[in-house]
Amino acid sequence: MNRATTNGRRALALAAAAAVALGTGAATASPAAAHGHRPGGTLILVGGGLKDGNAEVYNEIVDRAGGAGKARIGVLTAASVPQSQDPDANDPDRCSNSVCNGLYYADLFKKYGAADAQWIPIDIEHVSAADSDEVVRQVESMTGFFFGGGDQYRYVTSLLHGDAHTDSKVLAAIRAKLAAGAVVAGSSAGAQIASGPDMVTGGDSYPALRDGSSPGYFDDATRLGYLPEGGFGFLRSGLIDTHTGTYGREGRSIRLAADTGQDRVFAMDEDTAIEVTEAGTAREQVRVLGTHGVAVLDLRAARTGTFHGRWSIEGVRYSYLTDGDRYDPKRWRAYPAEGKEPLTPASHDAVPANGDVFYSIDNPDGTPYSFSGTARALAATDAQRTATARTFETGPAFEVDFTKGRHYHAYSEDGATARTLTGLTVDLHAE
Repeated sequence: MNRATTNGRRALALAAAAAVALGTGAATASPAAAHGHRPGGTLILVGGGLKDGNAEVYNEIVDRAGGAGKARIGVLTAASVPQSQDPDANDPDRCSNSVCNGLYYADLFKKYGAADAQWIPIDIEHVSAADSDEVVRQVESMTGFFFGGGDQYRYVTSLLHGDAHTDSKVLAAIRAKLAAGAVVAGSSAGAQIASGPDMVTGGDSYPALRDGSSPGYFDDATRLGYLPEGGFGFLRSGLIDTHTGTYGREGRSIRLAADTGQDRVFAMDEDTAIEVTEAGTAREQVRVLGTHGVAVLDLRAARTGTFHGRWSIEGVRYSYLTDGDRYDPKRWRAYPAEGKEPLTPASHDAVPANGDVFYSIDNPDGTPYSFSGTARALAATDAQRTATARTFETGPAFEVDFTKGRHYHAYSEDGATARTLTGLTVDLHAE
C-alpha cells in the first residue's frame, strides 16, 4: 500500500468515520448522463503500485464519478487484513489494515477533488456488514467506488456468499451502480477481483511453466492457482493480471490462459491502468493510462504441446500498450495514441542477452520489466527479426522466442524508442 504517514493518524477514528458514513442521505444519481454513456459504467483497473501522485488515474476516477466537487467515492479495503491482525494497528505511521487503508484512500480522493469519500466498513471480520441495509444505503449514495489492494481472495470471502458465489447485498448494489453508469476502480487485488471465471489467486512464472496451474488458493505463493468461479465478473473481455513487469508475471499469465482455455489476458504493469468503458457489455472499449504499460496476450492462434518432454506454447501474440493507446476487444485491435508514429528502427545493435526473462526472485542481479525490455529492444533494431531470452532457473530452463511476424508493428514518440508494440509473436519452450 502507498500510504502517507500523516494519514495513518486517522485509523483510530474508525467509529466516528463509520457513523458519518452510515448517516448519508438519499441515493445520488449516476454520473453516466454527464459523460453520454449508454448502460454499462466504467472500470479503471490498476496493475498495483498506484502512486499517490498519479494525477492522471486519480483525476479520471473522480471525473468519471461526477467530477470535482460532485464525485462521491466509496472505498472498499476488505482485501487488507483487519485491525486485529495488524501488529502496527496502533502505530499511525506504520499501520496497514482495512481501517487505516480505507481512511487513507478516502482522504486521498478528497485531495483530488471528490466532494466526499467514505470507507465502506466491511472486512473479513465484519462480513455481516456486506448484507447490512445501512451499508447498502451508504453504497447507493455513492457515484463511484475504489477497491484497494491486498489479497483478492479476501474480497471473495467478504462480499460473496460462500460456495454459492452469489452477491452480498452490498456487492449487488455496487454491480447495479456500475451497470447504471458509475465508475468502479481498483488497484492490485482490487483490479484482480474484477475478473470473471479463472481469476488468478497466486503464482510465479517459472513454477507455473514447469508445473502448470491448479484450481484453488494455496499457502505456497509461488504455485499458480486460480478460482474457476472467478471474482466479481465486472470485466467481460479477458483475464486480468497485475504487477506484471515488476514481478515478471508474463509467464504465469500465458500458462493460466492456456490451461483454462481463455484467449486473452490484460497483464498490467504497476502505476498503470486500463480504463474500460461500457463495462460488462459486448461493447467494452479499453484505454491505457499511466506510467508503464499493459501487455495484451492474444492466445487465439496459440498451440500448446511438449518440447523435450516439457510444456510448450507457440503463436502467442503479444502487444504492449502505453499511455493513451486504445484497444477494441471485439475487433482484437490496438490503436496507438495520437502522436505515436510507426517506428523505423535506427539501431543496428544486437538485442542484449537476457538470462532472466521473468525477473526471478532468486536472482539478486535481476531487472524488472525484463520481458517487455527484450521485446522493445528487438523493436528498436534492424539487426534482428527474432530474439531469445531465458529463465534464470534451470532444470529445465525455458526459452522465450520473440519474432517480428506479419502482424507486428511498433510505434514511437521520438522516432527512436519503441514505445508501443502490437502483434509480436511469442513462443515458449524448455531448452
